[in-house]
Amino acid sequence: MKKNILKGCIYTAAGSFWWGVIGVFYFKSVSFAGPIELVIHRTIWTAFLLLITTALYSKWNAVVFILRDLKKTFRLLITGILIFVNWSTWIYAVVTNKLIDASFGYYIMPILSVLFGILFLKEPYNKQKIFSVSLVIISVVYLLINFNSVPWTGLIVAFTWSTYSLLRKKINVSPDLGLLIESLFMTPIALFVFYLITLDGNNFFSPNDLLISFWLFLAGAMTVIPLFLFLKGVELAGLGTSGMIFFITPTCQFLLGIFYYDEYFDFNKLIGFIIIWIAVAIYLHDLTNDSRAKLV
Repeated sequence: MKKNILKGCIYTAAGSFWWGVIGVFYFKSVSFAGPIELVIHRTIWTAFLLLITTALYSKWNAVVFILRDLKKTFRLLITGILIFVNWSTWIYAVVTNKLIDASFGYYIMPILSVLFGILFLKEPYNKQKIFSVSLVIISVVYLLINFNSVPWTGLIVAFTWSTYSLLRKKINVSPDLGLLIESLFMTPIALFVFYLITLDGNNFFSPNDLLISFWLFLAGAMTVIPLFLFLKGVELAGLGTSGMIFFITPTCQFLLGIFYYDEYFDFNKLIGFIIIWIAVAIYLHDLTNDSRAKLV
């Protein structure tokens, strides 16, 4: 049991580190292609890689079973749009040096998910959960008052992902097959936009430069690999433990934005982040108590 938990922690930490560091360096390295073409390749090649894994693990019957349920299929179309907006916003944040703002979104995502769970799924709550949610609201309101300091990209990332997670809980399909169907829904749009880019000759993905094309193709792997690592970690270590480890992601992004990319960070944002960090500390304390209670 302890070995499984340890393995799960390693998997979760690896996935979180990938999102927080490796993914950032990768998308920064291909930022010359611009956010539009990058999200196109992330969508197309994620679908492509998931088609391969679905074939390798012989999951086509499960895919057909999901698609026969029109209600689930329609909801996956909605979640596909949400994940497309989420990816687009995060890539935009990385390319335009708004990594600190994006980290704000990653810090509040789990707490927003708690709020949505309480409001829409009637999930249990306690004083600590309510307090952490209240602090997130206070932080956002404070930043809205100081309008120039609002981390818009982070808020969009957080709200789209939290809404996405809420709907995916209601759909109840495996993460890989759900993401396959979502990315397949978005692929025609991505291909059409890519076609429009090629008309003006603004595309970087081209048979004329195979090295750059291969580098852009890796956008799919940058999505699928950390997702696999994190989900494997959740499977072995549990959601509570994985939820705590996940905060490696925004912490790495924040530190990279401050110390490596030298992004602008004003006093009002600092106050907003301090309030969020207190909320995260309370949230983590509550998760720790829940994890201990389950082990007893």
